[in-house]
Amino acid sequence: MSKMSKLQSNPSARPLSPHLQVYRLPLTAMLSITHRITGVILSLGLIFVVWVLFQIVTDPVGYEAIRGFLQTWLGRVCLWLWTLALFVHFNHGIRHLLWDIGWGFEREALNKHSIVELAVALILSIVVWLF
Repeated sequence: MSKMSKLQSNPSARPLSPHLQVYRLPLTAMLSITHRITGVILSLGLIFVVWVLFQIVTDPVGYEAIRGFLQTWLGRVCLWLWTLALFVHFNHGIRHLLWDIGWGFEREALNKHSIVELAVALILSIVVWLF
C-alpha cells in the first residue's frame, strides 16, 4: 500500500504542519490585529457618544441614568478602556504614517517601536485620567 493510499484511507493520520503548533505571531502582527479591534471599539464608542448627546437633548432623565452609570467603577473602566483604545489606535496610525515614508522597517526597530507605541498609549491614557 502506497503512502498516498494510506492517507486517503485514514484522513486523520495525515501529518499536520509543525508550524501550526509552534507558530507565534510577532508583536507587530498582534498590534496590527489590535489596531483593527480598537477601530471597532472606537466606532462603537462614537455611537455611544451620539446616543448620550441624543439623550441630553431629548430625555434628561435618561441622561441622568447614563451619567450615573458612567460614575460607577464599571462605567469608569469602560471609559478608561475606550481612552486606551483611542491612544493605541492613534499611535499605530502615526506608525503607519512613518511606514508610508519608509521609516522603521528594520527588523530590530519593529519590535522596539511596537513596545514604545504601547507604552506611550498607556502613559497618555494615564495622563488623561489624572488631569
